[in-house]
Amino acid sequence: MVGYWVSIAMLSLLGAIQIFIPYMLKSTIVFGVTIPTSQIKHATVNQTKKTYSVAMAIIWLLMIVSYSIWGLSINQNGELQIVVGVFTMLLFILISLLFYTYFHRKLQVEKQQKQWGADLTEVKIASTNKQDDMLPLSYFWSLALVSVILIIYTYYQYPLLPQQVPTHWGPSGEADAFTEKNYFSVISLPLIMLVTQILFATISEGTKRSGVKISALNMQKSAYNQGKKRQYTSKFLFLTAFLITLLFSFLQLTTIHHAAIGKNFMLAIFIGFIVLTFMGSTIFSIKFSKLNKEIAPSNMSNGLTDLDDDRYWKGGLVYFNKEDPSLFVEKRFGIGWTINFARPMGYIILFGPILIIFFIAYFL
Repeated sequence: MVGYWVSIAMLSLLGAIQIFIPYMLKSTIVFGVTIPTSQIKHATVNQTKKTYSVAMAIIWLLMIVSYSIWGLSINQNGELQIVVGVFTMLLFILISLLFYTYFHRKLQVEKQQKQWGADLTEVKIASTNKQDDMLPLSYFWSLALVSVILIIYTYYQYPLLPQQVPTHWGPSGEADAFTEKNYFSVISLPLIMLVTQILFATISEGTKRSGVKISALNMQKSAYNQGKKRQYTSKFLFLTAFLITLLFSFLQLTTIHHAAIGKNFMLAIFIGFIVLTFMGSTIFSIKFSKLNKEIAPSNMSNGLTDLDDDRYWKGGLVYFNKEDPSLFVEKRFGIGWTINFARPMGYIILFGPILIIFFIAYFL
């Protein structure tokens, strides 16, 4: 039943985010379209938000009820329950993306036809100062040091390792896939952990170095919010990297000293990892979305508005701006950050870890 409850938890979090996301983001960015402050209460804007949320709620309810009936009425194994759960989540994301595309286009057309913001002066305010309130890079390198120490310890204990070393663990925490012991296979898990840690460190540092986009409508409040968002992001990245380090280190030590850990303790570790990750994601989403609440405009009487950079956002989701040196920018639709695809380094960050992990898996 572990696989079932894991899937239910993930579906619940995903459903809550998708249902309420139009109201969790900046009121001046709706479905990836920049909306002038004077039009944020427009009937079309309100209707698109409401329709999207209601549609997502109905679809999510149908999916989670169907999955629950299937998962509870038939004695399925945990592995299959997670596979079906992941497929259900991917299907829900695909459907939500189709709805997003429809409403994105609808607002785009409405904005162009009604010429929203044509009478306002666009102002761009940016700061390239580093965000000192983010966690220093040394936090992440301390986790990478754990991987290096674990690799050294694994080689030191090489004679103790079984001839078949585990490469995959099921929902219950038990190993269900193995490979022959050799000097590469025994450190595959710490290597993947090291790649993950470097990835999180790179994302945190890239976010810190990215320019701070400040709203012209209320510069002081906007600058404060941007600082807090980056602070929450670095803490969430470190928490996730820390939990992954704990889990992978535990699995590696279990492989070396396989007789010292019981099955129940293994299951408790897996459940604890899932619960803490779920709680961290939920808290991060709530805190981040609170900062997206409407900033009281202080310059509306001057006829000012923030820069309309819709042209740099492909479909409101993909950011491509050669003039922006930032590697990471805040998402327009969603919680967190996305890559500036005009920067070559972005592709390295996106595909590099995947290729390295595939390389490690190929030689197991």
